[in-house]
Amino acid sequence: MTNNNNGSSEFDVVIVGAGFAGMYQLKRMREASFSAVVLETADDVGGTWYWNRYPGARCDILTVDYSYSWDRELEKEWVWSERYATQPEILRYAQFVADKHDLRRDIRFNTRVNAARWDEEQRRWVITTNDGGQLNARYYVMATGCLSMPKVPDVAGSERFTGEVYFTSTWPHDGVDFSGKRVGVIGTGSSAVQSIPLIAEQCEQLTVFQRTPNFAIPARNGAISEERIAAYKKDPVAYREEARWSEIGVPRERPQLSALQVSEEERSARYEAMWEEGELRAVGAVYNDILTNADANDTMRRFINDKIRAKVDDPAIAELLCPDNHYVASKRPCLDTNYFETYNLPHVKLLDLRDDPIATITETGIDTGKASFEFDAIVFATGFDAMTGALVGVDIIGSDGLTLRDAWDHGPQTYLGLMSVGFPNLFMITGPGSPSVLSNMMVSIEQHVDLITDTLVSLREKDFDRIEPTELAQSRWVEHNNEFADLTLMPSANSWYMGANVPGKPQVFLPYIGGVDRYRTACDEVVARNYLGFALNGPSGQQVNDGIIRELKPDVQLLLEAIAELDLPPMETMGVDGARQFMIESGASMPPGPDVGEIMDGTLSGADRSALEYRLYRPPSGGPHPITVYFHGGGWVLGNAITDDPLCRYLCLHSDSIVISVNYRHAPEARFPAAADDGLAAVTWVSEHAQELGGVPGRLAVAGWSAGGNVAAVAAQQARFAGGPEICGQVLLCPATDGTDRRPSHHENAENLGLTLSLMDWFWDNYCDEGNRSDPKASPLLARDLSGLPPALVLTCQFDPLRDEGDAYADALKGAGVKVRHLECEGQIHTSIPAVDVVVTAEYAREAMATALREFFGEPSPVSSGL
Repeated sequence: MTNNNNGSSEFDVVIVGAGFAGMYQLKRMREASFSAVVLETADDVGGTWYWNRYPGARCDILTVDYSYSWDRELEKEWVWSERYATQPEILRYAQFVADKHDLRRDIRFNTRVNAARWDEEQRRWVITTNDGGQLNARYYVMATGCLSMPKVPDVAGSERFTGEVYFTSTWPHDGVDFSGKRVGVIGTGSSAVQSIPLIAEQCEQLTVFQRTPNFAIPARNGAISEERIAAYKKDPVAYREEARWSEIGVPRERPQLSALQVSEEERSARYEAMWEEGELRAVGAVYNDILTNADANDTMRRFINDKIRAKVDDPAIAELLCPDNHYVASKRPCLDTNYFETYNLPHVKLLDLRDDPIATITETGIDTGKASFEFDAIVFATGFDAMTGALVGVDIIGSDGLTLRDAWDHGPQTYLGLMSVGFPNLFMITGPGSPSVLSNMMVSIEQHVDLITDTLVSLREKDFDRIEPTELAQSRWVEHNNEFADLTLMPSANSWYMGANVPGKPQVFLPYIGGVDRYRTACDEVVARNYLGFALNGPSGQQVNDGIIRELKPDVQLLLEAIAELDLPPMETMGVDGARQFMIESGASMPPGPDVGEIMDGTLSGADRSALEYRLYRPPSGGPHPITVYFHGGGWVLGNAITDDPLCRYLCLHSDSIVISVNYRHAPEARFPAAADDGLAAVTWVSEHAQELGGVPGRLAVAGWSAGGNVAAVAAQQARFAGGPEICGQVLLCPATDGTDRRPSHHENAENLGLTLSLMDWFWDNYCDEGNRSDPKASPLLARDLSGLPPALVLTCQFDPLRDEGDAYADALKGAGVKVRHLECEGQIHTSIPAVDVVVTAEYAREAMATALREFFGEPSPVSSGL
């Protein structure tokens, strides 16, 4: 290998940072026979653990997990002394690895990168350093870490203080003696929670300036228990592999229960066990909705706050230490050792900056609006410009002359948190848009380093020398990242996850919250699909494989995962009675939907004069109201007047119309055309009885989902042929419109997306003989004349087998001169839109349905549907 301290300037790969990421990346580059050099500002390895030397600095992941997995010998040679090793021990570990693998000979210490510029003609990066040196490299890897750029204090007068000033992010290497001193600490984040108890042990007087109180659980440090390490010792290889495919990079099962499903006694017992365990992983492992449901989160918040009150003697101070403006884990929770107990000491004082903000720092101390304090030393525990600070802190200039800083002016734009459009051959280890800080960083580092290395090897083998994401792939990954975050409570907090701790920084959720396992799956699929979302080129030619790696909306993905875990038999194998019972039971577990003014049940006369059950939903506003006749889904075989209850409630409330959900005769007891005839009979009956139902005569619309969309479409056609009743609009959600033909979506979306092709066939076989399926009453798309029908909103979902049928019907209506809006719902499945309060990414589609109904009725609507 080349000795990179001899002044060489040409490399295959330049790596910035000699922390755990840079060290492993260098090791992998050597193994793959790439010439590589690491540039490091410090004078030794360790990265974050080289700089973060403040009192009490520790890892907050058990060190048995926070360690390299790629060297089996290393795992035997190094034994951690504690559950959560201190900074000196972690730094010694990094140094031990560097020594064992002789890494330092390819690391240039005391070298800071000033700028890096992509040279399109040479197809190389040109990197300039603080010593005036210049290096050229085909590939440029930023291994600078997520928490390595100290945040500049945003406190007025911070430069005026003439006493001692310290930053937890750049602590003096020889330590600090606070004996006999008056000390002020600004900040109560993780570094403050760790350092304040130790500073308090030394100083004469300690004043803590708190803007936001923090959640913390006891670290319970000491030797790792045999029980906790048993799984690792049993089979280290299997343990590490399980970690790679876990949610946070530490083996644990995803919880299945909601915090709101259990008794208060059971919930308290589980929280006590979490408190005793002393691991951050336990916070998210208790219940499945702590990060998604405010009420569930509040149960944990109350528990932790009660624990804080029990630790702090002064009730007023205890209340100041109880977080009340953010949800548990929406900011980085902390592990503490005697943090709250420290405020019981007579020489420790807590200042609430929300009540009395800092006005300025003076030459001798700190002035608030109400008081002045004199200090011998001030400690800024103000944290980092997280995740993006080190990346945009130097000039990285891409192929179009734009700096990365300017390209990310409105928030980081990455594909997989790994690369960014306009910056070819630039890789970011654990960059924004990857799990990074929401995971065990060692697992995420190793995954990224392995992915980068394997990619460079693949490029070399295929004679490519340039790689860059496509605009589409990047924009949709950013969208996917944001949508996943928006399913949670995380973006609600002013946290460094959001960049909110740095004035002027765009506030977007930075890490990927979908989990290490889902992220790894996505990355593996990108590679397996021939580097989907990347443009490659080189001497051998060009390969542009544009595309989207995660087209399903994240809540839909989660729903399908939950269904898959149940391992249910196909519905069509349950028999008619079993399938009907299953549909009722599964519906009962769904959220109920919004409250409405009144709900009443009744019966009306069907086509054969039999009684059809209906449920009427009345808005809370004063009537009379227009009426929407709604037909439920279920393949003409399943369901009843109340199985689509949440959607009916939603449409009633938001369209300000009476919604009458009508049952119809079901197959196989009543085969075609029973459902179609009942649809027209129901609409006719409701029209005739509109006034007594509290409706407005003549202002009637039809709506339906799936088979119910078929019934609604047929009812609109039959009403036109019969000369009435008058229908002013139709809302057709994922309608079945043609039982005679196979279309691409039937095959593309045939499996594992809720509605399957085999289930569709079962529905049709129960409902209608093949010889009758060309009848427009079975297949409304096949009607000879669609002109004169009422205006329509047709909604289709990208991953629905019925998508192409609905698309074709919308096109046919438009071709016949009918006023139609066709809403194509990207990333959604057949069951998405009726899933009120479950699939929140489909909310816009439900809003569109309600808006369309209002406009059909001539009512003003908050948002125009474009009809």
